[in-house]
Parts: sequence; C-alpha cells; structure tokens
Amino acid sequence: MAQTLAAPVHSELLIKKSRFLGCVQPVADRAAAQAVVAQLRAAHPGAAHVCWALLAGGQSAAVDDGEPSGTAGRPMLEVLRHQDFDGVLASVVRYYGGIQLGAGGLLRAYTDSIAQALRDARKIPIVKQRELSCELPYALEGLLRREIEAVGASLKSIEHGEQVNCAFRLAESEAPALVARLNEAGQGRVVWLEDGVGL
Repeated sequence: MAQTLAAPVHSELLIKKSRFLGCVQPVADRAAAQAVVAQLRAAHPGAAHVCWALLAGGQSAAVDDGEPSGTAGRPMLEVLRHQDFDGVLASVVRYYGGIQLGAGGLLRAYTDSIAQALRDARKIPIVKQRELSCELPYALEGLLRREIEAVGASLKSIEHGEQVNCAFRLAESEAPALVARLNEAGQGRVVWLEDGVGL
C-alpha cells in the first residue's frame, strides 16, 4: 500500500569533511517540490549542490544538480520507490569539504542521508477516497448518518428539500458494501446520484 509522510524529517551526515543535510517531506506535486528546492537554494547559498528526488501522483523527478550523473537524484528516488511512497520529496543539500568521494561514495552518501531521515519519519498509509451522493426519504436519514459514521466517512453536505440529499467521502474499499447495505435497508428508496450509480 502506498504511503506518505506525516511531517518533514531531517538528517545530517559528515563524510570526509562534506556535510550532507537530508530532508524527506510530504508534497502535493512537482510545483510544490520545486518551490521547496528554490527555498533550500535561497537558505543555503554556500552549498555546492541541492539534489532532490520526487514521487508524487505519478510525477517523478531525480535531479543531480551538478553531481556526476546518477549519483544523487536517482539513488534517492530508488529509496522512495523501495518504500512505496507517494507525495514525498527527498532533498539533500551538500556542502563540499574538499575531498573527492568518488561515484560510489556519493551514491552511498545521498542514499544514507535519505535512509537516515526516513528511519525517524512517521509514515501514513494513503487511502484512496471516493465521493458518493444520494437522495433518500427523511425516514432513512438517521440510518444513513449511522452507516457513514460507522465506516469513518466524512459528510460533505446535506440538504433538506422534498427528500434528503447527501454527499459524503469514504475509503474506496468501503463504498460497495456501504451502498449494498443502504440499498437493502432502503428497499429501493435510496437513489444514488452521479458517481454512486453502478456500484
């Protein structure tokens, strides 16, 4: 199951006088990631490199920022992929210490910076959500409210007219069973609107 992070987590490594400041954090998309990277560049004007990797909603990126190709961004991206993340930015700010690390040393340094930060990170499973809308008689409103509360759904809107119109969000995996229970209890009086049709 895909997961994301609850909050940013930082790490710091010193390897042969080079300082590696790692961070993993939740981000929504590439634009948000690029904004974070721009802030890092502004906050660390003396840094030699600001390397980063992103997995977010099918958008991925691996940026070496002047390090030898494949020694920074790609290894960080693989750490994120290996742990099945989505909506996560990994970044490492490197202050060069004057000693060459070689390709293998760089790869290990960038991988370790991200792995160390992830060790202390609180991971959150990503639960796909679905929005459902229905119309039902007033007599079934109490039942509907109890059912959506029981599955942890969130009520988006409720309108009272000739009938009760309700919209709510719930875990996609819970939707078919909830619809079936409400259809059975409502004996055909629950009408599903738009997305709920065909469940």
